[in-house]
Amino acid sequence: MKSVTVNGNQVKPGKIVCVGRNYVAHIEELGNEMPEDMVIFLKPNTAIGTQLAATHHGEALHYEAEIVYHYQHGRFNAAAIGLDLTKRDLQTRLKSKGLPWERCKVFEGAALFSDFVTLPETAAPLGLTLKIDDELAQQGDTTLMLYPPDVILEEVQQIIPLEDGDLVMTGTPQGVGVIQSGQVFQGALICAGETLVKSTWRAAD
Repeated sequence: MKSVTVNGNQVKPGKIVCVGRNYVAHIEELGNEMPEDMVIFLKPNTAIGTQLAATHHGEALHYEAEIVYHYQHGRFNAAAIGLDLTKRDLQTRLKSKGLPWERCKVFEGAALFSDFVTLPETAAPLGLTLKIDDELAQQGDTTLMLYPPDVILEEVQQIIPLEDGDLVMTGTPQGVGVIQSGQVFQGALICAGETLVKSTWRAAD
């Protein structure tokens, strides 16, 4: 199984639970309907990658930066900045037919993560920034979520019980787009003006 780094230790997540359509501005930029209930889908452990790709089997990929939580002992105990990669054209075709999204979301390398760090002991919101070639592409924080982290944790546990080591991706703010080969992506997890962790990925073909 593939692993992620949590507070310096290697952890093998059993599953990655993903929340979709959790930021209003992102819902609007893709022309999606506002969901009546939380949108949840899964990525397998095999989706975890370290190399950012611009294409997969000849199909262009889109980036979506997200705040990601690590689950341990009944709570979220650490967080990271992550990239959810999507075959957007395939997703559009699947949605038009009322079919599930998994085929566009679960391929190998479809989920990239920085190191996970302990959550700060503060009520300040957790936020993210994503720069592409030094230009700000995405920015958001937990106050903009339709379903904030505590609500996500409670609802996910009722639908897909979490186990220690599982990851939860919490949706993406507006600003998603196509990955171009050679672009440099710089993601950061931020709280109260302080960068908690950051990661850099260079897109390959």
